[in-house]
Amino acid sequence: MEAEISGTDVLFVLLGAIMVFAMHAGFAFLEVGTVRRKNQVNALVKILVDFAVSTVCYFLIGYGVAYGVDFMVNASVLTGATEAEGYSFARNGYDLVKFFFLMTFAAAIPAIISGGIAERAKFWPQLAATAVITALIYPFFEGIIWGGSFGIQDTIEDIFGFPFHDFAGSIVVHAVGGWIALGAVVLLGARIGRYRKDGRVVGIPPSNIPFLALGSWILCIGWFGFNVMSAQSIGGISGLVALNSLMAMVGGILTALIVGRNDPGFVHNGALAGLVAVCAGSDIMHPLGALATGGIAGGLFVWAFTYCQNKLKIDDVLGVWPLHGLCGLWGGIAAGIFGQEALGGLGGVSLTVQVLVSLAGCAYALFMGFVVYGIFKASVGIRLDEQSEFEGADLSIHKIGAYPEEDLR
Repeated sequence: MEAEISGTDVLFVLLGAIMVFAMHAGFAFLEVGTVRRKNQVNALVKILVDFAVSTVCYFLIGYGVAYGVDFMVNASVLTGATEAEGYSFARNGYDLVKFFFLMTFAAAIPAIISGGIAERAKFWPQLAATAVITALIYPFFEGIIWGGSFGIQDTIEDIFGFPFHDFAGSIVVHAVGGWIALGAVVLLGARIGRYRKDGRVVGIPPSNIPFLALGSWILCIGWFGFNVMSAQSIGGISGLVALNSLMAMVGGILTALIVGRNDPGFVHNGALAGLVAVCAGSDIMHPLGALATGGIAGGLFVWAFTYCQNKLKIDDVLGVWPLHGLCGLWGGIAAGIFGQEALGGLGGVSLTVQVLVSLAGCAYALFMGFVVYGIFKASVGIRLDEQSEFEGADLSIHKIGAYPEEDLR
């Protein structure tokens, strides 16, 4: 029975890792559908290569920073078949698929950032930033919240009675990615022609609504692996997480539909806003609380995206700061509200802790976003030159466009 349970857990986590890996196709097509045609190839290449860089850096450095585990030992030890001094791996390679699963979370950080800096960022400096973020910046915070690093969670529990609760990463993944992206976007500056000297905002419409919608659909489906399989064992799986993810998603859709006045971009991103927000408390909320969490997130995204673009004049192409940064922050706080027993939740969570740590996580991410991208901006530059940006990242970086036949005309 022990071998069967171990093998089942390996399969369970592996399927979760595959589902979250598939979400990166969603990130790619969401960006492809939003950016102009001359930047579509760059979006596809960037997401895929970022994933590759993230995997290597997280394997060699990041996972050890977060959990104190390295894989520099014989394969028989890695699979749990034999033992070695200082190493303890579970049977059937469970720890290996667990790494795969958590690595897909780490790789989501540069995928989130990619949407904000689209159409004018240099390729190689962005890959270098990805390496630093997935090797050090993200794992450091991940280790504090999920790995018990420095005893911070234990200290919080001793003081407030409960540790910080983030079941599937509203703060650890989404808010961290969104607030790092804000620093990168501000340092990059707006796309050429986006804002006129007379104060007018020049609209740049999405290039392909079906691709944008496809990206949203892929992300929505994969998100059930992202959330449900964060249990990381078949015995810990909960139908409550699945239902709460569903309710938050539809809440985000409906609110974004109304507040966004039927705009398809807002509708499809509203679904993602709801899913971002419910990650933290999906295992402790009542479904009606999840519906409210997603609904508020959908409205928050529409308002914040519009305000960010038109009032603050921050050219965040896909709205990743409103979507992941602000909705992720709301999700961390919402877990402390709708997770309370008085509101039908399972309890075991402190609103004070949720607010304080959520804000601290966002502040850390914003600071590191300015530090990492500020260093690269000062040293090698992070923005394409004006001519390359005008031609588009596809031709200037990859020497081919999304529609090569048209380039020959």
